[in-house]
Amino acid sequence: MASIAAQLARRNAQAEGLGKKGNAIPFNKQDFQTLQFSCLQNKTLFCDDTFPAEPASLGYNELGRYSTKTRGVEWKRPTELCSNPQFIIDGATRTDICQGALGDCWLLAAIASLTLNKDILARVIPPGQSFQESYAGIFHFQLWQYGEWVDVVIDDRLPTRNGELLFLHSAEGSEFWSALLEKAYAKVNGCYEALSGGSATEGFEDFTGGISEMYELRKAPPYLFKIIQKALGLGSLLGCSIDITSSYETEAVTSQKLVKGHAYSITGAEEVHVHGRVVQLVRIRNPWGQVEWTGPWSDNSSEWNSVRPEEKEKLDFCAEDGEFWMAYSDFVKQYSRLEICNLTPDTLNSDSVARWNYCQFEGIWMVGSTAGGCRNNQATFCSNPQFAIILEHVDDDPHDGEDGCTFLVGLMQKDGRKERKFGRDLNTIGFAIYKVKKITETQSLKKTNTLQQRAVAMSNTFINLREVCNRFKLPPGEYVIVPSTFEPHKKGNFVLRVFSEKQATTRLGTSLLAYTCHDIAENDVDPHFRHLFMKISGDDSEVSPFELVQILNRVVSNRADIKTDGFNLDTCRHIVSLFDKDGNGKLGLIEFHVLWLKLQKYLVNNTVLQVIVSRYADAEYGIDFDCFVDCMIRLEMLYSESMCSRTTLMHLSVDSINVCNILVGCNSILPNIIWCLAYGKKTV
Repeated sequence: MASIAAQLARRNAQAEGLGKKGNAIPFNKQDFQTLQFSCLQNKTLFCDDTFPAEPASLGYNELGRYSTKTRGVEWKRPTELCSNPQFIIDGATRTDICQGALGDCWLLAAIASLTLNKDILARVIPPGQSFQESYAGIFHFQLWQYGEWVDVVIDDRLPTRNGELLFLHSAEGSEFWSALLEKAYAKVNGCYEALSGGSATEGFEDFTGGISEMYELRKAPPYLFKIIQKALGLGSLLGCSIDITSSYETEAVTSQKLVKGHAYSITGAEEVHVHGRVVQLVRIRNPWGQVEWTGPWSDNSSEWNSVRPEEKEKLDFCAEDGEFWMAYSDFVKQYSRLEICNLTPDTLNSDSVARWNYCQFEGIWMVGSTAGGCRNNQATFCSNPQFAIILEHVDDDPHDGEDGCTFLVGLMQKDGRKERKFGRDLNTIGFAIYKVKKITETQSLKKTNTLQQRAVAMSNTFINLREVCNRFKLPPGEYVIVPSTFEPHKKGNFVLRVFSEKQATTRLGTSLLAYTCHDIAENDVDPHFRHLFMKISGDDSEVSPFELVQILNRVVSNRADIKTDGFNLDTCRHIVSLFDKDGNGKLGLIEFHVLWLKLQKYLVNNTVLQVIVSRYADAEYGIDFDCFVDCMIRLEMLYSESMCSRTTLMHLSVDSINVCNILVGCNSILPNIIWCLAYGKKTV
């Protein structure tokens, strides 16, 4: 219930615009304006106690307190490093970024692409900051973090060795916006070492709130160059890299000066005319600021001699800045992967470009509840969170000539970098998409033969990355997206995002694929669950009301996220009487499994639960779980047995008042819910 309370509190804040563009949430509750004003009033320089200038902010292993890599490190402000430090000189450019002693080239590649779009850059780096006017040793940046924008405050103490910046720095040494941005990013992820290793798409998304897709260049579609051109024209951020076959190849330099296992950014895509034919070129930047491609179309190569002078001048083909041109044909041969970050509608300011429609959901995989694992786990798969999408309109002018509805699905797990220092790895995640029949408000959401059907689409693979994202085109209809970990019983929090080319209706699924009492057979029961049941049910392999009290109270006593003073005997007698199908006054394996699935459903973020909590909870969005379970089970049974007819429900809304009197603490809830169900209202 606590997770629902947190989500409701967050949703209420979001309804007021908090966390959206132009209204970022203060990270760690630090308000930049207030802190800056206080420092100026007291004539002090800001010292950030939430990310102090101490070894813990550097790292935990390779950059840990006793590591040789951190010996001699001193934290210094830019005013101590040069006589005239500048925040930004003549605008932020991709040449302001040089990598230091940290394996975050993926982040630098994203920052380099960020500089190509001034509107996006202005969101990430709020204007008006400098080392001259109102300087108080404090700066701030805005980053997208798992569905919301946060404003990150930092002090300007930076790690140095021998008077030089240890990590990201500018080429000339007097410009500090990039080093301070890197520090802000390290802060939200726990420390600098947490930034080591990654994909440029992660930085792209955290700077834009966009959603990324990936292309394997050995299987590049024939129209990929046009996709690159269009993406650059829309302000999308693009990155590329060369795969390695072993750790020994990491940052190994090829004979033509390309770096393996290294994140590059793509900054241009143009066509030039050579002897009457068109040659496609791409411009690529190495965030090191040096080590450039030496093959055809590299700086000052002979190929440029045949290009028209006006085209040559326009392309700036000979600057020694880590940026170089190469033929597109060589690009797809030399590089392994292309990543494109598509921007959200509010990121694009121009009315002349197309925009994606999008929505997002937050979810949780909870052990013993909603962590059902992938489709291989038939007994638990349907307990995963589910999300519905209704596609109604086909694309305009499809490039492949086939009608359908194009959409992107991105599944992102939270806080992976923060968890590294505790030795926790990312979950292996993916999702499946199922076609379902059209569901109306008056229909019961019962399981059909959906689980016996194949998914109509799914993620390319289950993989232990922060995000899995794929592009799909499906016929109009209603679909259910089921995100999951590969193995069951793996906990985690996630964000699911859907970007659609045309407007689509999305909503939280209400266990569209869930089992009902009549669907479960013995072979549907997870072996792990069966084993636990045999341990708790005793010699008779049945659970009595007395045993159920002990079981439920033992479970909820270990759950800090559930508010309850415990289940009592009367409540457990009600539960047993409702689920006991053979009339012996106890719950067998199948009956207890049905009850357990119901409890799982009540613990996840579903619409009915949110309505009840938001309407009847206390100021902290709390409601006793035992009372809630008693209420929900009775409501479901009444709803199911009445066949959901409005006439019957209207009758129940009167007759059930007597039933409500025996619901502990819930006397006022059930009549209101049934009344709303009877009249088709969406809120209580």
